Amino acid sequence: MEQGQLFRPSKIANTKHLELRYSGHGMTSLALIALVGFVLGMRHATDPDHVIAVTTIVSKQRHIGKAGLIGAMWGFGHTLTILIVGVAIILFKIVIPTRLGLSMELAVGLMLILLGILNLTGVLQRLTNRFAHNHPHTGPAYDTESLPNEAPALESSAPGKHSIGLWNLARPLAIGIVHGLAGSAAVALLVMTTIKDPRWEIVYLLIFGLGTVAGMMLITGLIAVPFAYTSRRYSAWNHRMVYASGLLSLCFGLFVSYQTGIVGGLFTSHPHWTPH
Repeated sequence: MEQGQLFRPSKIANTKHLELRYSGHGMTSLALIALVGFVLGMRHATDPDHVIAVTTIVSKQRHIGKAGLIGAMWGFGHTLTILIVGVAIILFKIVIPTRLGLSMELAVGLMLILLGILNLTGVLQRLTNRFAHNHPHTGPAYDTESLPNEAPALESSAPGKHSIGLWNLARPLAIGIVHGLAGSAAVALLVMTTIKDPRWEIVYLLIFGLGTVAGMMLITGLIAVPFAYTSRRYSAWNHRMVYASGLLSLCFGLFVSYQTGIVGGLFTSHPHWTPH
């Protein structure tokens, strides 16, 4: 298979049986596109690499609402790159070279490895404590881990008492951008094979992205529940869960990197790539 060949996606959110073809103007077609795009966007958020990546961040989060906001930022970054790359493919018929596609997927694997190592070594938490926004009454050395009498995270707190900070928003945004780059080609090619009007293709991408945001907000909120519950009541178990999330991220990142670099042939003279 020649480098730079335009591939059809092998899988994306179980859509191999999807046959959505726009044949005319009408509310029925618009509603169908919106429904399918939103549902598949939510399904896309549950991909293992997505869930594992955000888990390494949410594992230190004690507030469910903030965890949902982290998911929203991941979804926004993912949607941003899906739209930019997807629109370029749709409107300008850009073909992503094989090695570039593999490199984007390798970036996901390397990112998972980095997140895993940072979590296992505690560097991720130290970076969070250093760069996260601090409440004026806590001072620059504020560290929630050192306050055993703090109210449980699942309980309500006064508005403005805790703020998530720019650092905690920038991390999921950057991770979402990387994931979006890796998955943008598959999503765009899927749309091009099922919808024949560029305008509706772009609308689909946007709604797909909104579904991804909603799906990731729900996922991160659910992931944060056991971490928030155990952070105060069962600290030893909570530390094991955090460690396990870092180890899982490291192992899965190594697997993705192996699949991309060796099986996919990125590090060989005969690369082959199917967007998924």
